[in-house]
Amino acid sequence: MENNTIELALMEPDERELVQFILDAIPAEDCKGLTADDVLLVLDLMDDYLAEQGLLKEDETTGEAEYLDGEVDETEQMQYVAQACKEEGRNISLVQIQLIMDAELQFGIQKGYYEED
Repeated sequence: MENNTIELALMEPDERELVQFILDAIPAEDCKGLTADDVLLVLDLMDDYLAEQGLLKEDETTGEAEYLDGEVDETEQMQYVAQACKEEGRNISLVQIQLIMDAELQFGIQKGYYEED
């Protein structure tokens, strides 16, 4: 986890809070080998998927992201992320991806970004 501490220290405060929440939410046995960088990659790929589906629009001048209303096929999103991780040469399991996605959702619900269905 020392590597994670260094990685986390270099992040923006909001990003650090999200990544730390996710890492804390993942059971220790599933967190083995997972780094803060891996979590960030999965989060970025989740956004890439949303952008491809037309559910995320990024302002090119400010870099601000706007999430648009719409249905997300979580299974398809997870498969997209898994394939992209594999193409990046990252060894992140489907279980780890699912846990990251679930923790990101819980974080968003707690912060009021998402409504619980």
